[in-house]
Amino acid sequence: MQITDWTDFGLFAAVARAGSLAGAARETGLSQATLSRRMTALEQRTGRRLFVHGASGYAPTAEGRALLERAKKMEAAARDIAHWSAAQSGPPRVRISAGTWTSDYLARALPAFWSKTDAWTPEFISCNRDMDIERREVDIGVRNRRPTHPWLAGRRTGTVEHAAFATSPDVTGWIGPSDDTATLPSEAWTITHHGDEMVAVSNDPAIRMALARGGAGRVVLPTFAGDAAPDLIRVSGIIDALTSEEWLVCHQDTRHDPAIRAALDAVGTFLSQPRPAPLQDDSQSLTFTVG
Repeated sequence: MQITDWTDFGLFAAVARAGSLAGAARETGLSQATLSRRMTALEQRTGRRLFVHGASGYAPTAEGRALLERAKKMEAAARDIAHWSAAQSGPPRVRISAGTWTSDYLARALPAFWSKTDAWTPEFISCNRDMDIERREVDIGVRNRRPTHPWLAGRRTGTVEHAAFATSPDVTGWIGPSDDTATLPSEAWTITHHGDEMVAVSNDPAIRMALARGGAGRVVLPTFAGDAAPDLIRVSGIIDALTSEEWLVCHQDTRHDPAIRAALDAVGTFLSQPRPAPLQDDSQSLTFTVG
């Protein structure tokens, strides 16, 4: 038999500890009649006699004492959850997933679209695979295509272009992905077109940029990331085969949640704006204006 009303187990523990309905009524704020009715219903649902009713009050039976030990664990877990919930101070978190470079861009630009007074807290999850929005792995995803599943809602925010970058046009050789990480279109393009020219590889996009900044070779990057990277310049035109749409995606059922709605509006408006001018060195910060 499946029992899902956990509240009754908490009330049972109160009655068992107090040894009387009157004592449990003072602890729980419920009337003695209500507690009596709930304990009778609990005994019927469990099919076990939990109390000996007599002049001395409600004394737990052996079955009742066994249940009390289990109920104590439930109460401890409830207290732990309450402490965990209380520790989550501030507005609710909104989990946003994006690839390496979009996550970096959003994190560095945070003051342009979010402040501490906003009714949501950003939680960035950098991942080059699509996190599962349907199963609530994340709340919002930045994707390179229009959502096709009927339970997803999307808003187009712009277009992302790619080019090759290096420290100078004289640099030869290419920096590509490790064999087990060639999942991004830019990674597959590099292998297809320059696989025999790769001089260094890495499974981490940030390491690939660092190799390029060190002069090891050429690397394919989104133009908004490569243009902002110190030491790098474009050494190719736009790679048309890698141009893609950019979409902000969320679940149909959660898009009207106040925190998620606020995050969608803020991030969507920001990503729809032109990307800022390139940086010159690591000590500078991106400068953004909010339209």
